Amino acid sequence: MFVDEAEIYVKAGDGGDGAVTFRREAGVPRGGPSGGDGGDGGNVIMHARAGLDTLLDVRGRHHWRASNGQPGRSKDMAGAAGEDLIIDVPPGTLVYDRDTGLLLKDLDRPAMRVVIARAGKGGRGNARFATATDQTPRHAEPGIPGEARNLRLELKLIADIGLIGLPNAGKSTLLARLSAARPKIAAYPFTTLEPHLGIVEAGPDRRFVMADLPGLIEGAHRGVGLGDEFLRHVERTRVLVHLVEIEPHGRQGPAHAYRAIRDELSAYSRDLAAKPELIVLTKADLLPGDDTPRAEFQQAVGRPVLTISSATGAGLGRLVGAILTLLDETAAKEAAAAKRNAGETG
Repeated sequence: MFVDEAEIYVKAGDGGDGAVTFRREAGVPRGGPSGGDGGDGGNVIMHARAGLDTLLDVRGRHHWRASNGQPGRSKDMAGAAGEDLIIDVPPGTLVYDRDTGLLLKDLDRPAMRVVIARAGKGGRGNARFATATDQTPRHAEPGIPGEARNLRLELKLIADIGLIGLPNAGKSTLLARLSAARPKIAAYPFTTLEPHLGIVEAGPDRRFVMADLPGLIEGAHRGVGLGDEFLRHVERTRVLVHLVEIEPHGRQGPAHAYRAIRDELSAYSRDLAAKPELIVLTKADLLPGDDTPRAEFQQAVGRPVLTISSATGAGLGRLVGAILTLLDETAAKEAAAAKRNAGETG
């Protein structure tokens, strides 16, 4: 089950209290203070674990608590420290403070970690307070409570390629044809109600992650249909592959269907609309046998258009090649931009 939002409560471990004890040893009639320090509590740590793609396990448990530090002991022995609590979440998880709305961390890369609630420190035992004027202190410090937070987690899937288009444009079929993913496929709108990821093997040393994202309808940026539940995940993709069927649902025509999606992207986010895009006319097996529909569609949108058939496999090799080329161009631009930014801040 795909879950991309969760609200949880986290509590770091409290520090253990310092001890108030005195030595009682044979031959030492007036033993001094020997109370040890309390142990530190455990931190709560968020960890972006590769391979996870849902917040289902996190949402299934509302309260997350790290263990407390143990009290100090006699003979100057410190209490044991509490164990850290590690919460595994999918890469792409944004961690918000639910009470303030503040974004605490964007875990946008696998293996990233962040201490989201800091542990309390253990208190000092009475052995720490002995002085020349007070050789038998009878007080110690209490442990400090660990931090507690109410969190809101929001997942934005990370993929190289995001498949976009109106319902029934052929996104799920294409993903199933190119990868081992098996999304639900049927001949009616909104077959896909949640994102699916698949790894496309494009050669002996090339692969990319493709996301089949739920279909858009007009007004999605205002929450119509699947709304921003869809658009949120598109933001994380590097390249968009815009699928348009030759006879879109509702018979509006491919150019109208293409512009409807573009309008939604622009209304939601200017950055989203500016992402690199390939335009693909799907279900080529339904074409009359000439290139006229593709040529007319290409002229209408003013952009190059590829033609494929996921049913027969026609054009899929050319599409994969175009995707790899666009990914390489995008990577080069991202590297150049990062270098410029480093130079400006250096």
